[in-house]
Amino acid sequence: MLPTSETALVNLHRDEVLPETALPLKYVAYSPCYRREAGSYRASERGTLRGHQFNKVEMFQFAHPDKSDAAHQELLGRAADLVASLGLHHRITRLASEDTSASMAKTFDVEVWLPSIGAYVEVSSVSNARDYQARRGNIRYRPATGKPAYVHTLNASGLATSRLVPALLEQHQQADGTVSVPAVLQRWLGRETLTPPAAAR
Repeated sequence: MLPTSETALVNLHRDEVLPETALPLKYVAYSPCYRREAGSYRASERGTLRGHQFNKVEMFQFAHPDKSDAAHQELLGRAADLVASLGLHHRITRLASEDTSASMAKTFDVEVWLPSIGAYVEVSSVSNARDYQARRGNIRYRPATGKPAYVHTLNASGLATSRLVPALLEQHQQADGTVSVPAVLQRWLGRETLTPPAAAR
C-alpha cells in the first residue's frame, strides 16, 4: 500500500556503505500506488486524473554528491523523452520551494496538456533529495581516501499511466472522432487508429 515505489527503493541500501566505484546505482520499479488525495486538489481533476489508486513506473538513483545534478538532468531527460515519444504536447516546470516536498532540494514536473480541462497536468515528477533521504536511511559510500560520506538520492516518475490515457485520447483525436495511435504504441495495440464504438457500429 505504497504512495510510490520510491519509498521502497530508497530503503534497498539502508544502513549500507557502498563502494564509490559502484555509484551511480540505478533502479526502476513498476507498482500500483495508493493515495488519499483524490479530488482534493482541483475540482476539475476527477476520474483517472486524480484517483486513489494508479499505476506508475519509478526511476531511482543513488548518486555521488559531485554528480547528482547531472543525474537529475539525466532523469529529467528520460522522463521528457517518454512524453515526447508519445507525441504529446508538454512542458517542463521547476517547482517553487513552497511546492516542493520538504525532503527534496529541487523538483521538476513534466506536464501534458489536456484540452478537456484547459490545463496542464503532471505526469512525471523528477526530484533530487541530495543527502536528506540518505541521512535518514544511513546510506553512505566509501571514497578512495577519507571517511564514508552520504550518497545523494534522486527519483523520477516514469509517467503516471492513469493520466496518460486521457492525454493520448484527447491530443491524438482526429476530426472524424478516431484517435491516431502513436507509432511507439502501434506494436502493442496492433493498429494505427482507434475507432469510437458508435462509429464502429
